[in-house]
Amino acid sequence: MTQAEAAAHVPALEAHWGGGASPFGATWQKTMMWIFIVTDGLLFSGLLCGYGFVRHVSPVPWPHQSEVFSIPFIALMTFILITSSMTMGTAVTAARLGDRRRAINNLIFTIVGGFSFLACQAYEWTHLIREGARLTGNPWGPPQFTQSFFILTGFHGSHVFSGLVILIITVIRAAMGKTPAQGVELAGLYWHFVDLVWVFIFTLFYLL
Repeated sequence: MTQAEAAAHVPALEAHWGGGASPFGATWQKTMMWIFIVTDGLLFSGLLCGYGFVRHVSPVPWPHQSEVFSIPFIALMTFILITSSMTMGTAVTAARLGDRRRAINNLIFTIVGGFSFLACQAYEWTHLIREGARLTGNPWGPPQFTQSFFILTGFHGSHVFSGLVILIITVIRAAMGKTPAQGVELAGLYWHFVDLVWVFIFTLFYLL
């Protein structure tokens, strides 16, 4: 690069990195959402790694999941959440294309799926508590098993509930014409993250 080309290149760099443009083409809202997703993902990773360590060092045999849970019922919960992720993706696409009605309808379908998942989780918790599952005790073996269950699924359930609050606000604002396509996309990023975390919980806690 010649000296003249380098001199012409400097103002272009200053214009791009000097605060007037977004590096990598991402807005600050999307950048903050990705930062949150990465940090929250690390938190869930820590919880799952801690669960794996506790299970590995447990002196008492770990109960088999099929003896405690109804795996077909858990699979149904997983199917509901994955389906809601599909409707969320459709809502994001519709919002980008300017089809507000379709976006709102698919957001509503996503909300219904989220509430259905939480209802299933509430049923599962109620059933296990009636069977004697507690944070301090476990009728199937070591108490760390039920402790891990309540912490992992409870923490994830709180994220699902938070996502539903975000989706409801997004629907209301979209109906009023106040939510741009990026707002729907940001809600979709969070919802897809919640769904992905559940896939890991389902695989590592309920199946393995």
